[in-house]
Amino acid sequence: MREIRVRTERRSHVLDITRDVRDAVAGERGSAVVVYVPHTTAGVTISEHADPAVARDFEAALERIVDDGWPWQHIEPGEENAPTHIRASLMGPSVVVPLREDGSLALGTWQGIFFCEFDGPRDRSVYVSVVR
Repeated sequence: MREIRVRTERRSHVLDITRDVRDAVAGERGSAVVVYVPHTTAGVTISEHADPAVARDFEAALERIVDDGWPWQHIEPGEENAPTHIRASLMGPSVVVPLREDGSLALGTWQGIFFCEFDGPRDRSVYVSVVR
């Protein structure tokens, strides 16, 4: 397993980590790679990465779909982050990407892997494991 360290800059921040994942599995052989986020207020997804506006749209859409102003029951004084747990669950904690015979990620032409922060800014970890 390899660890990728990510630093987010704002509360909702969707970052393209495709290159980091590629670097983490360079030279490895296997059938797939698992990208896993060990946090309850962050997630990971695969989406279009040719246009950076897609990541910003994810941030805005999830903030609108899961509004901060709802009457949340999970309240930690000083850290009102109930909606961030829901947003992270909608994205999910992991993705699986097949590996080609040469060890490269079998992503589509426009696909990228994104770390999705919902309770930042923070320093975060992403774990990358090759399935043999």
